[in-house]
Amino acid sequence: MFDYFLPTTNYFGRGSVKVVGEKAKLLGGTKVLVVTDGFLSQLSGGPVEHVLELLKAEGIESVIYDKVEPNPKDTNVSDGLKIYQEEKCDMIITVGGGSPHDCGKGIGIAATHEGDLYDYAGIDTLENPLPPIIAVNTTAGTASEITRHAVITNTKLKIKYVIVSWRNTPLVSINDPLLMLGKPAALTAATGMDALTHAVESYITLGANPVTDAAAIQAMKLISNNLRQVVANGQNIEARENMAHASLLAGMAFNNSGLGYVHAMAHQLGGLYDMPHGVANAVLLPHVARYNLISNPKKFADMAGFLGENIEGLSVMEAADKTIEALRRLSSDVGIPSGLKELGVKEEDFEYMAEMALKDGNAGTNPISGTKEDIIKIFKEAM
Repeated sequence: MFDYFLPTTNYFGRGSVKVVGEKAKLLGGTKVLVVTDGFLSQLSGGPVEHVLELLKAEGIESVIYDKVEPNPKDTNVSDGLKIYQEEKCDMIITVGGGSPHDCGKGIGIAATHEGDLYDYAGIDTLENPLPPIIAVNTTAGTASEITRHAVITNTKLKIKYVIVSWRNTPLVSINDPLLMLGKPAALTAATGMDALTHAVESYITLGANPVTDAAAIQAMKLISNNLRQVVANGQNIEARENMAHASLLAGMAFNNSGLGYVHAMAHQLGGLYDMPHGVANAVLLPHVARYNLISNPKKFADMAGFLGENIEGLSVMEAADKTIEALRRLSSDVGIPSGLKELGVKEEDFEYMAEMALKDGNAGTNPISGTKEDIIKIFKEAM
């Protein structure tokens, strides 16, 4: 038996953002907190400005919290909560990528639950309904707009933690590829590799099932065929749309199957070094994949084909090795740094990060149950 979580309603395609005001009104919103980052809020004619206009057209008031940082912090949540409460808001609309979406979820949790957010780390810890959340997505990567995960950084402990609950899932998600045009190549590469990591981990995780496999497989094919092109040309609308499809599908997969050690380890790099999440995932992915390969060689062999490799005439293990090569090549082609040393990571932090990685909620569904020494070894190999 398995369950399957998704937002109640999902809008997809060019121009789909036009429904945001209508849906906010339908959900009973009268005053909305728009959660975003400073770049998007100041972008003339950008997605935030467009959303505000659509809300106004429906007679809905709005206020903005635009101080969300990459790897959103508990301090971002508390600052946003203060505005939400002082302005007497009754709905949250997040505009951006994973950081605004996760921060908006965090604000919703804090508005309806007492105590420290860190107390709710884990799975199904939330007891109260959150305010209605609409997620307007502007990047193809995290899929936070459709998932039940809220990832927040504890600034005191310098760790990222995850609150997983069906109550976190936005009621409406909007993926309009027109809002994704022109994003910087480095951001496009990092978020695209994040989506690929979701697809790969969800395909081999202990929670995988035929429904999540179908989504993960299609996501891998789309990313393999489109990520290089959209990094090369940020205005390529067809590649943008295909990457948006891929991100959504990968999110559908991991939202229901879980992830593994790549994310468990990447969260430590994000918490301790404030490293961009997609970059951390991309650097770690081939090394964790190599570690996990023996858990299901046939699935790893099949992945090589999904990633565009010619595996005709190869043995299962030879084809599985091709998957590792394909992951490395794609990462390199889109400009991801080759190792953690280049990103300023210090070996003296490995023991602490390994300990915390094994406590991360994503570690439990990794296909191999490893030790602290195993995780330290993978960190070293990724240097």
